[in-house]
Amino acid sequence: MHLGAQLQAAIEVLCEIEQRHRPAADALRDWGRAHRFAGSGDRAVIGNLVFDCLRRRRSLAARLNDDSQKLGILSVAVMTWGRPLDEVAELCAREHGPGVLSGAEQAALRSPASDEGSMSVLGDFPDWLEDAFNRAFGSAVLEQMTSLSSRAPIDLRVNTLKAERGKVLRALSRFGAVETPFSPLGLRVAAPVGEKRYPNLEAEAGHGKGWFEVQDEGSQIAALIAGGTPGAQVMDLCAGAGGKTLALCCTMENKGQVYAYDRDRNRLRRIFDRLKRAGARNVQVMEAGDEARLVELEGRMDLVLIDAPCSGSGTWRRRPDAKWRLSEDALARRCQEQGEVLALGAPLTRPGGRLVYVTCSLLPQENEDQVRAFLDQNPSYRLIHWREAWSGADTLETVSANEEFLQLTPKTHGTDGFFIAVMERRDAV
Repeated sequence: MHLGAQLQAAIEVLCEIEQRHRPAADALRDWGRAHRFAGSGDRAVIGNLVFDCLRRRRSLAARLNDDSQKLGILSVAVMTWGRPLDEVAELCAREHGPGVLSGAEQAALRSPASDEGSMSVLGDFPDWLEDAFNRAFGSAVLEQMTSLSSRAPIDLRVNTLKAERGKVLRALSRFGAVETPFSPLGLRVAAPVGEKRYPNLEAEAGHGKGWFEVQDEGSQIAALIAGGTPGAQVMDLCAGAGGKTLALCCTMENKGQVYAYDRDRNRLRRIFDRLKRAGARNVQVMEAGDEARLVELEGRMDLVLIDAPCSGSGTWRRRPDAKWRLSEDALARRCQEQGEVLALGAPLTRPGGRLVYVTCSLLPQENEDQVRAFLDQNPSYRLIHWREAWSGADTLETVSANEEFLQLTPKTHGTDGFFIAVMERRDAV
């Protein structure tokens, strides 16, 4: 497919996403199934066009003075990727392209960048979240939110049960892998630019051998701060596919016990293959949704890790369509679920044990507000500084106004947006 045809395909996919409110990954997958002639390279370019447009949808539309899917996609090729307008116009006019560009369309695509507009337009996020992000970042809100409109790198966590970082770094040297700045277990492969595709690192032999897992450095830091130690009793209460469970197994050196629990059996299903590949032997995967089994474990856990369900606002670089699908009602439901899972986890911690609350969110109502509400309702718990939980935290600084909470952001740390709070239980069972 030539670029003009790829542009037309991306326009069709973006229309499907916006008109039917579909997740971008689903719409792209279905388009690929319906157009078998498109190769993997074509699908990668089309996906890059769609995701880059969704990342900067509002600021591009303001610059163009047009919010159509057609000009949104074309603006990515011209304004973001730097393709010459004359070349793009010629390719659009070819067979299977979007068609001849009008004078008005070409004029819009020549529009200069502007720093005028509301904070939510310039920062590419919904208007109704402006107050929340102002609370989170104050005068730095625009630079923090703009960083969420760029592509994310691929971060990897070395599985120390099977490999060491230098070995994996050498194995992935042809991808330009480098060590992450904060996690001692992390490697990073830079995001591709323009039409180039992300490398499929999970197809590498090292991944099949269990040497590494794909995991954002922010998620690695959360697991390190949670601090499972060899021989400990640990509950991963929202284990999902097991990313943090696997990380905890490494810090625990396969000693002790990790209970992996999740309410959703579909999310939990992937954990079994990952545990086998990683060589993790100290994990008991619990029956999804079996809260009665949790009651039997009350007061026994040295660590309860709650990677709570959330808006995912900290991952908008990777899933930019999610920010446009998020609604006030959906956020309210997530906040309710966070309160419920905190209430579920609180009795599990032994006296002197820790409860670590984590989200991949930047919104105060999912982060600081939830922790404060929990502490008000559970006086047997106290907040402790996140630095006390991890000796490797010296080079980290939090973005949160309260230094006892760790807030990571793409702008400041190069990670996804993660929030981490550490609490200790003081009372007797």
